[in-house]
Amino acid sequence: MTGQDSAAEAKDRRSGITLRELEVLQALVAEGTAINAARRLGISQSAASRRLAQLEERLGLQLFMRSGGRLVPTVEALSINEQLTPVFDTLSRIANHHEQPARSHGGTLSIAAPPTIAHRFLAARIAAFKKRNPELRITFEVLASDALLTGIAECRFDVGLTDTMVTHEGIRTEPLLETQAICILPAQHPLAESQVIRPEDLQGADFIALSRRHSSRVAIDRVFDRAGVRMNNVIEASTNVSAMEFVREGLGAAVLNPFPLVHQMGEGIVMRPFAPALRYVTNFLLPASRAPSAATLDFIAATSDGLDRRAYPELSENT
Repeated sequence: MTGQDSAAEAKDRRSGITLRELEVLQALVAEGTAINAARRLGISQSAASRRLAQLEERLGLQLFMRSGGRLVPTVEALSINEQLTPVFDTLSRIANHHEQPARSHGGTLSIAAPPTIAHRFLAARIAAFKKRNPELRITFEVLASDALLTGIAECRFDVGLTDTMVTHEGIRTEPLLETQAICILPAQHPLAESQVIRPEDLQGADFIALSRRHSSRVAIDRVFDRAGVRMNNVIEASTNVSAMEFVREGLGAAVLNPFPLVHQMGEGIVMRPFAPALRYVTNFLLPASRAPSAATLDFIAATSDGLDRRAYPELSENT
């Protein structure tokens, strides 16, 4: 590899740095420990550690040294943090716009999401955002994740939200939430008393599978295949909501992302941690080829600020 190629590769890594990674750096400098930084940001300790590792890999730098149970920032970390301060001060003023004179957006805002996130999470938040911005014309599309990705990349939507894995070069992501798969069971299921559900527990059990268009279906199947476990797939569901209802009706168990359904299971269903861990990242999606509008940024900030991350089980490295 030539020096020019090496420089280009380093530049590509740096271009993938996210705001969340920089927030973790800032919180670690301020708090001194990963657990305190995680509490400050409303994420798990393992998530904070992963973000730091990703940032160090992207920058090719060691940013912290361990000393007496604390994380001591290097000179490089302190320098980066100093440069971040005015950036985050500006973002804070944008996010906390309610502390400033109200400013209503005009123009248009197009939002897209797959069905479960659209109906069970975004609809109410879009309505609240519209009430604060009566002159803003909003369009809201509910569509499958593959069509969503294409639409964002082609700039047909201003912003999307999905837990589908994104690798499209025409899309930029901003993380909203990291979660870990749960197993949901009918309340009278023989496994309902278990503290944790593992693949071998479901050997031969009636199972509600997500349809194969779901990106998580491959990951779930792989976990069971590695364990040598074969479930009895009694039905395939195209959405997490329909899978939840089939479980409520007693058709079998299901493994799925708890976001955004964790508060909406209702009676007849029990939720249990699933191990080994299957992680989901729910991201805002933005076209990479243009800068987001002020209304888009405000919508992202309002949606993020209104999310109670404590409602979701903490990510675990060892479950």
